[in-house]
Amino acid sequence: MGLFDKFKELTRKVSEVENNIYHEKRDYLEIYERNIELEREIAERTEELNDANKRMFTLQHIWDMMNSSTPLENVLEAIVNSTQGELGYMHCAIIRKCVDEEGEFLRIIAQSNDGLIDRLNNFIGSPGIQTRRLNYSHESVFADTMRQRTIIQTKSIDLSLSSVLPDLPQETVNKIISNQPVKSVIVVPLIAQKQEFGWFCVFTAREELASAEMDFLGLFAKQIEMAITIADLFQAVREQAVTDALTGLYNRRYFEEALEKEVQRAKRQKQPFSIIGIDLDYLKKINDTYGHTFGDLAIKTIADVLKSNARSVDVPARIGGEEFNVLLPGINSEGAMIAAERIRKSIEAVEIDTIGHITGSLGVATYFEHSEDVEELLELTDQAMYTSKRNGRNRVTIAEPVSETSWQEIAVNTFIDILSKNRIPKARHLSKELCLKLKAPANKDELSKDSLFTVADMLTKLYNPMHTSGSVKNKVLMAVTLAKRFDLPKEDIDNLKIAVLLYDIGNLMLPDELLQKTTPLTDEERDTIKNHPVIAAREILKPISYIQDVLPIIENHHENWDGSGYPNKISKDEIPLTSQIILILDQYFALIEPRPYRSKLSSKDALAIVKADAGKKWNDTLVKEFISLIEHDIV
Repeated sequence: MGLFDKFKELTRKVSEVENNIYHEKRDYLEIYERNIELEREIAERTEELNDANKRMFTLQHIWDMMNSSTPLENVLEAIVNSTQGELGYMHCAIIRKCVDEEGEFLRIIAQSNDGLIDRLNNFIGSPGIQTRRLNYSHESVFADTMRQRTIIQTKSIDLSLSSVLPDLPQETVNKIISNQPVKSVIVVPLIAQKQEFGWFCVFTAREELASAEMDFLGLFAKQIEMAITIADLFQAVREQAVTDALTGLYNRRYFEEALEKEVQRAKRQKQPFSIIGIDLDYLKKINDTYGHTFGDLAIKTIADVLKSNARSVDVPARIGGEEFNVLLPGINSEGAMIAAERIRKSIEAVEIDTIGHITGSLGVATYFEHSEDVEELLELTDQAMYTSKRNGRNRVTIAEPVSETSWQEIAVNTFIDILSKNRIPKARHLSKELCLKLKAPANKDELSKDSLFTVADMLTKLYNPMHTSGSVKNKVLMAVTLAKRFDLPKEDIDNLKIAVLLYDIGNLMLPDELLQKTTPLTDEERDTIKNHPVIAAREILKPISYIQDVLPIIENHHENWDGSGYPNKISKDEIPLTSQIILILDQYFALIEPRPYRSKLSSKDALAIVKADAGKKWNDTLVKEFISLIEHDIV
């Protein structure tokens, strides 16, 4: 090979080496650049993961609060502060859409604690934005997000501010938005239980947000909606516990609790309070003429009148059926009479479709002036109300001092007589304890009526261990409400109350093995049990002179409307209505309580059985009124 060829070959080899070095260098550069890119991606993913962890931690914290008894406002405050602080936003707020007689408006119900809101308040002055009634414009970003049901990010902070504060001068708006770090606002619509609640607003220094962040804000909004829904459910349950389903007024339970607190306050401050009792006139006639739907409408009309006439401290309540009470703290009898007359006129002034005008009979009694015993005060209110009825209805009557022995005293004395003289051998071991409870309640403020109910429950459990404590009280309340539907006089209603406490006392004279038998009764055993009304009336109670008017009610409480009952086989109007009332209550409560030979029935199934016996055991009108009471859950 010549010199030239050698040189050429050497040049080729050098060129190959240079090419190899170049390609290897390029590969190294590519690897280096890929490593740098990978490190950047790792850093970004790590940051995203950290953000995700923060968000998940925040969501978990909120979820824990929602599953506790934390009030809604505290949950919402935690949400906005967590979002602002942990996720790096400039400011967060939850705005509610409200409506009143002036129209739609906005109200800030939660906002994060940061300097941005202080800066805004410095410009707009007092009151601050958080306490202002904010304008709701149908041309605003808020309206757009609600219409579209989507998240909107806007950079037009000036327009957003002007939409909620339209009276703010443009010069002030310009000052607010200048020299501040917020570049955009994200507005997230909140829809709770298919109702437009408001918006979750996030103020950020970023002009653009990643789709993942938008998704997260949507998820956050769902948590807010869930918190609102849970709070609404808790509120609904709480209200159901203290309000009457038909009218929305407070129920008997709440009224009694409020009355107990008011008694303590009156004693401490030496201030009177008054009670107004209201009874809708002619409800039975309305039901018979127009149907129970219109009867309910009349009841709700009185409730609306009471709501519109009540002060914020007053306690208007539906006590049962067509009967209402209003507790007036700090009001003497003169003021109560003025309030009662105003209520009476308001009821009379309302005209109801189809029915026309309705009226009410009212009674007034005042603590300290008429009685310092709360049970007696309620009794006096009731008596005054029924005086209004007897004197022509549609009037107000002030209470008068008790001039006769009350039904409670008669019942207490009857129980003490029965127990102290051992008229019931089965109760001998309890006699002393029960007598002491009736004579001197352990708590001096304990109502005498409650002592009566407790004693009646304890005696009932001696022959019926499955008896539900408290049902005696419910029976008395329901019996009185039914009796009032039929306009029975006060004397008959008082005798009925006593009879409800005593009607089954004859069972205490029957053998336990017979009452607790789980197999069918023989004819002889059935006849023995059928004798218990006679035992109660003629053997246990007859020797007690002052209770003779109650005996016919008890003796006839198993007589059927069609004459198939016992012990006297009388029928229809021969049977005292008070006895019929006890019979229907007795059967209903027996059906909804368990027995040795069967499980308890539901209220619906028990009512079906009661209804099936209309015209046989009871007259049709009584059945209709009874079913109406149960279905409206007035006790």
